[in-house]
Amino acid sequence: MVLKKIVNKIVTWSRVKSPWILHINTGGCNGCDIEVVDVLTPRYDVERFGIVIQGSPRHADVLVVTGPATQQMKSRLKLLYEQTPEPKFVVAVGACACSGGIFRHSYIPNLGIDTVIPVDVYIPGCPPKPEAIIFGIAQLLAKLQGLETPVIDPSNIDLKRNQLEALDKKKEVATTE
Repeated sequence: MVLKKIVNKIVTWSRVKSPWILHINTGGCNGCDIEVVDVLTPRYDVERFGIVIQGSPRHADVLVVTGPATQQMKSRLKLLYEQTPEPKFVVAVGACACSGGIFRHSYIPNLGIDTVIPVDVYIPGCPPKPEAIIFGIAQLLAKLQGLETPVIDPSNIDLKRNQLEALDKKKEVATTE
């Protein structure tokens, strides 16, 4: 029993110190993909934290998914999820992966990936900034360690958006007068 706890601590430590990520695009505009690649550039350099991009689901700890759950990709996404060894984690990057984004009301409903596989961390934005992606990955790593993670309340985001829209309307009125 003690040996099992020690092994679990070592496995958790190794996953936190060096998460292996598989990036999957399920069919979006590629805006989020560019931001995910930007995270790997020397400016942000997440590899210094031990984060490594993998090409196979059999070697990945974390699936980073961009794009909506299209009809063509639903079965493939489920297969990739099943091929990933336990414990596995899923990060939805961008509005399309979180809720379907601009494709949500198309003639074939494309919803968020959480309709196909369970999601651990949502990173909203169209596309999200590299800093937001790094923050989301950091939240996942904190979750792995069992630490409290700050939760972003989406109602606050909508409130701020409404305030910004009201401010824009005031600016339009001021410029037309």
